[in-house]
Amino acid sequence: MSRRGWVLCGLLLGFSGVGQAAPLAAIPPAYRQVADEYQVPPRLLFAIALTESARHGAPWPWTLNVGGRPYYFASRAEAESALRRWLAKSKHPDVGLMEINWKYHRKKLQDPTAAFDPWYNLRAGALILRQAYDATGNWWQAAGRYHSTTPSLADAYRQRVRRWYRRIRE
Repeated sequence: MSRRGWVLCGLLLGFSGVGQAAPLAAIPPAYRQVADEYQVPPRLLFAIALTESARHGAPWPWTLNVGGRPYYFASRAEAESALRRWLAKSKHPDVGLMEINWKYHRKKLQDPTAAFDPWYNLRAGALILRQAYDATGNWWQAAGRYHSTTPSLADAYRQRVRRWYRRIRE
């Protein structure tokens, strides 16, 4: 990978170099930028990304979740290929670093190539969070709704997000 590619990964993923038990690094610049664009709290946006796709303490962009089972791929090409296979089987996985559900948000994701673009995926996730906030008027309610409108599922998810949130430095 080129130097530019590694820099982009670092900005988007927020590699912290620490295990999951230690406090995480500050919010990566990309999360702050996208949060500003969509008027969502950057710390909450980053906490949701960690809840959805954390691998070794950082969000991982080449992630799929199918039926509650996460799959982490070494490359974007591998992830896109796997997504196309799952879609051919009429499965509707959660896609990318924000694990956006294909069935409910396909229009936001557009196609398998766009879905795995880290900036595009992050912006789609920020839009979903913003829409959830607009519907609830409360950021923690919105965090739960990002995952589900079913109260028990939203509450359990919100608690997982809070655990990551507490470990992120402003």
